[in-house]
Amino acid sequence: MKKKFYITTPIYYVNASPHIGHSYTCIAADTLARYNRQILGKENVWFLTGTDEHGQKIQKASDEAKLSPQEFVDKVVVQFKELWKALDISYDDFIRTTEDRHIRTVQKVLDILHRKGDIYEDKYEGLYCTPCETFWLQSQVENQLCPDCKRPVEKIAEKNYFFKLEKYQKWLIEYINKPENAKFILPSTRQNEVLKFLQINTLSDLCISRPKERLNWGIPLPFAPGHVTYVWFDALINYISAVGEFDDKDKYHSKWWPAELHLIGKDILRQHAIYWPIILKALDIEMPKTIFAHGWWMIGEDKMSKSRGNVVNPIDIVNKFGIDVYRYFLLRDVPFGLDGNFSEGALIKRFNADLANDLGNLVYRVLTMIEKYYRGDIPLADKKIQDIKLNARGEKIKSIIKTLHQAVDASLSGECDFSLPLEKIWGLINMANKYVEETKPWNLAKENKTEELKAFIRLLVEVIRESSKELSAFMPRTAESIKAQLGSDKINKGKPLFPRIDLSSKT
Repeated sequence: MKKKFYITTPIYYVNASPHIGHSYTCIAADTLARYNRQILGKENVWFLTGTDEHGQKIQKASDEAKLSPQEFVDKVVVQFKELWKALDISYDDFIRTTEDRHIRTVQKVLDILHRKGDIYEDKYEGLYCTPCETFWLQSQVENQLCPDCKRPVEKIAEKNYFFKLEKYQKWLIEYINKPENAKFILPSTRQNEVLKFLQINTLSDLCISRPKERLNWGIPLPFAPGHVTYVWFDALINYISAVGEFDDKDKYHSKWWPAELHLIGKDILRQHAIYWPIILKALDIEMPKTIFAHGWWMIGEDKMSKSRGNVVNPIDIVNKFGIDVYRYFLLRDVPFGLDGNFSEGALIKRFNADLANDLGNLVYRVLTMIEKYYRGDIPLADKKIQDIKLNARGEKIKSIIKTLHQAVDASLSGECDFSLPLEKIWGLINMANKYVEETKPWNLAKENKTEELKAFIRLLVEVIRESSKELSAFMPRTAESIKAQLGSDKINKGKPLFPRIDLSSKT
């Protein structure tokens, strides 16, 4: 059994404001962090997020804003922190690549690898994409456009420093292929993608520096002050710079490393599944347990992006529908790992069907019955009530309550599946709603079947409490609200959790 849980998101690039893609990764990570705190205790879980603040795009954006790079990143970082607060993201640490602890670790890593001979100086002549901050071979480029962002590349020739990727290529293929590392890259489609790339291509050594005359905003190389560190090399180091440090014998020490889970978007899979493991191997540091690359949120047929002008601001959605509605939609609507299509229409449909009709309706009707039949006092679970024989659906509900936690745990601990556990929770909620319709408690009251009515109400209370407990990692505010209304022996009935949205009033 695991004794600690260290989970990370990517550190987000601060050349512009955060959008749904950023929030999706953080909400998923937050859900897993909260869930593991329930199991392992708060002191045994560490959730890291942060911001990536170096590179040409930052320098360009700061110039356009007529600010220094440091002033610019300080301003944008506030927006990320405010968004995470608005979305109830319970991170334990927020790392910035402009912090001393990170700069110190990056320079130590560079120094170790340089002394080891894994970093060397060479002349680079070829094509470069400034928006992606990536070098490309002529054979990789068509029509002088970047293979990733489809914007023009430029020819450059300069001396730079390179990290030996090819040296470790065979090792990486063998490592990924080991049966015990079957969960190293998830989902399995992404692992196959990485392996195929490694088996078809010979890795080019990674250019990890930029001359200061071309880029001044970066971490200086300790052995070449005229160069700064390539932003991707710099950024990946955050996962270890945040939680540990090297001793004077170049040995890395950390309470938290290795990470149990790196959560990333599929667009940065290559950096995390190829560059990062090789860097760690060269440093003689243990590998992370799992790198999980989730899909994109699309608008229609297009990926959400600033350049397409189709970015949805999470704060706007939260202000309109509520934090937990937004969290629920992102985690429920699409299996984690696949691409999803975002629209307000789809969100409203989920809101009315799942949250208003199912969960909200169940909680409100049970509270109303307790208020009506027992003046707000929840019937006690005495032996008389426990011995009442329920109908088939009631007995089925009792058995599901006992196994719900295991079902949720299997999905979250296995493939990071959020949709399936929510489906199982809603299966119980829906069954409870049907149980009300079948049992007709108003008839039990009329017929003075007092013990049967108590057993019926008590079972529904257990359904709501167990569902709320399992939902608390996904929808923390909703779980708190349910607990406030139904958490003790006396109810405190409030307004309906999710009043239906009237579509006829929508323009």
